[in-house]
Amino acid sequence: MDISIEKASLEDAELLTGIMKKTFDREAARWLGNEKTLDYNIQPPGYDSVRKNKYMISELDAFIISAGGKPAGGIYVTISGKSYGRIDRIFIQPEHQGEGIGSKAIKMIEERYPNVRIWHLETSAKQISNHYFYEKMGYSKTFESPEEYSYEKLIQTKPDDQKLLKNEDLSHRIYEHCSLNHSEYYGVNMEESSIINSNLKGIHVSNCNMSEVKFQNINLTHSLIADLNLSKSEFAHLSLSGTTFTNTDLGEEGEPVSFKGCNLQGSKFINCDLKGIEISDSDLSGMKINDIPVKDLLDAYKRIHNT
Repeated sequence: MDISIEKASLEDAELLTGIMKKTFDREAARWLGNEKTLDYNIQPPGYDSVRKNKYMISELDAFIISAGGKPAGGIYVTISGKSYGRIDRIFIQPEHQGEGIGSKAIKMIEERYPNVRIWHLETSAKQISNHYFYEKMGYSKTFESPEEYSYEKLIQTKPDDQKLLKNEDLSHRIYEHCSLNHSEYYGVNMEESSIINSNLKGIHVSNCNMSEVKFQNINLTHSLIADLNLSKSEFAHLSLSGTTFTNTDLGEEGEPVSFKGCNLQGSKFINCDLKGIEISDSDLSGMKINDIPVKDLLDAYKRIHNT
């Protein structure tokens, strides 16, 4: 069977969402059964959302996998720098699984990015068939927990050995006025490190544990901050002029967000779920709901209830 991959466009979002939902729902039924627990490696956040897939097509490298000239699945990858790649999602229609389509698609992706030295991915600990599949494809397990397995594959490329620093302990070093532009860092431990008064313009941070970090006095204009878990984080003294929040929710725990002492004048909430929101001790002048001034609504309420 003829297998091919083709770069996806925004017009393909609905098609890929349908295939992804069908595939991952089938996987959930197989591996989770009647369990009510969530497994984000089996059903990733937004897997059934066309809007989320449009974001991924725009910001990642997304491909349609075709078999015999017809769409059979998709594969999304993130390329960091030149040397490192991550398979974010790969999904093959259930009726086409077991036909070698997934393995051929991964090989095509590896060939498409010949400079990538290491590919990595995660999969659910429950999906035993995935473990065998990735190991057959040359991936080695690097991490194992009751919820998740991580895999890496080292590709035999020819890096510039003079520029490759590997398995070195550089702890407690101090770097001052150094040029590290276009550098790449993979699998490094930078716990408790400090980056001060530095130019980080255009850096790409992907698939990293940044819990408990602090960003202070930082210029983040024109930045993309997406696909993050920011639960229980605090944002203070920010300038958000022109900032857009899209496809944002309250996560698994569902704790509400609080805005205190914020200037949000002129902001717009469009196609949002605002059930249960409370506004108190705030200036509502000029505020409208569906083009109706809130002042008029409050005045009408007072007339009806004689308050």
